[in-house]
Amino acid sequence: MSTSEASRLSVGVIGAGPVGIALAKALAGAGHFLTGISTTDSKRAETLADQLPGLDIKDIETIIRESELVVLAIPAVQIEPLVLGLAKLSAFKPGQIVLHTAAAHGIDVLAPAAAAGAITMALHPALKFSGLSAIDGARLRDCFFAVDASPAVMPIAQALVIEMGGEPVVVPGPKRAAYAEAVELAGSFSALIVRQVLAILSAAEIEHPLDLIAPIMRSSLETSLRKPGNPFDPDDYADEFREFGF
Repeated sequence: MSTSEASRLSVGVIGAGPVGIALAKALAGAGHFLTGISTTDSKRAETLADQLPGLDIKDIETIIRESELVVLAIPAVQIEPLVLGLAKLSAFKPGQIVLHTAAAHGIDVLAPAAAAGAITMALHPALKFSGLSAIDGARLRDCFFAVDASPAVMPIAQALVIEMGGEPVVVPGPKRAAYAEAVELAGSFSALIVRQVLAILSAAEIEHPLDLIAPIMRSSLETSLRKPGNPFDPDDYADEFREFGF
């Protein structure tokens, strides 16, 4: 399959959370045809009606039957049992592309689909999704995707990322656990610091605390990222942290 063929795929998405919606919109924007999306959550169904009007909500087996590319945008712990169950039902087709978006897994978790002849890949967007379609769509462009695929399939996986406006970086299966830990730490630590700082400023009755700290947080992060080859050293920011009681 060439990269030109990869630009004309019928795409079905399993999982209607922020990641599934964002990738569905990105793939549709790249010229793919959306066959449907799967969710059993009524609130997410309402969100879909606003963000992807006209897209049908379908059951998982129907989506797989109608789609050349199946996107599993579901929690990491759900991927293995779902793929295994679908493989037992002979749901996957030879030549069908099946990808998941979990940080922690490579393509090994899709082995039952591969055994049925499917083309498998893992594409994780290194992004903290907000759930707001316009914001997530803008952030998805130019964000990095951790890609895992066999050597023969890697060009297709990278082409899909580029079509969505992202930048592919190869993170093979054995490295995915460390990658997932780093991504989770980056997002969680940032959120924790912001919450703690806001709590301190609110207790001090400082007006507009979020507006106050935003420039400090941005400049601190940008400064640390501009230090090539050097890990973040908390001592570099001792004065800033001391100002907020850390």
